Amino acid sequence: MVSSSSSPPSKNRWIGGNVSRIASRVYFVLIIFQIPIFRSGLCTTPIQVTSSQLIANEIFPAPVVKALLYPGAVVRSLAANKTLPNWGSLLDAYNLTEAKNASPVVDLQRLEVLAGSYFSVAGALVGLISPGRMTLFGTLLIVWGLVKEGVLGKPANTDPAQAVYVYPTILIALVCAFSSIKTNASKAVKRAQVAPTAKPLKSSAKSKLK
Repeated sequence: MVSSSSSPPSKNRWIGGNVSRIASRVYFVLIIFQIPIFRSGLCTTPIQVTSSQLIANEIFPAPVVKALLYPGAVVRSLAANKTLPNWGSLLDAYNLTEAKNASPVVDLQRLEVLAGSYFSVAGALVGLISPGRMTLFGTLLIVWGLVKEGVLGKPANTDPAQAVYVYPTILIALVCAFSSIKTNASKAVKRAQVAPTAKPLKSSAKSKLK
């Protein structure tokens, strides 16, 4: 007699799915509302790093970049009891008007932070629909880039204005990035549990030989 235990796995899947969705939304708030998690030069969030590169390389038109920056700019203005930011001067507020003239050498030296910021912003947006590993990959790249420069001193930096700093909120980003992939892990465990196991067939060779 085979006993059925479908209720506990279903409950675990429901809990894992909720944790993943909540973590993805918290990560979205951290990234899109530009909660500072590090400081790399003048940038304190992945979306600022991404926006500066989009403006410098002219990958997207300025209105698209402004749309990325505006939610965080509103939060910053409300937190400082200031008026809402002006759409026309938004790039000036972030010192992005001269981003095209910035030296590409600094960006190449901080390639991990740059690539991680791209993945973090994309993962935050995609995670609202389907949580995945993109947020974790981007966050780990950022952490590695900051550790490499801040602890290992690679590349060597003598300009205090270009120094890197890490805020405690990066721990929240890491926890959310790890938790957002729990759904995928649960699916993998489920597939492993329900995988059919091969059972030896009873042979009737003896009866045939008689």
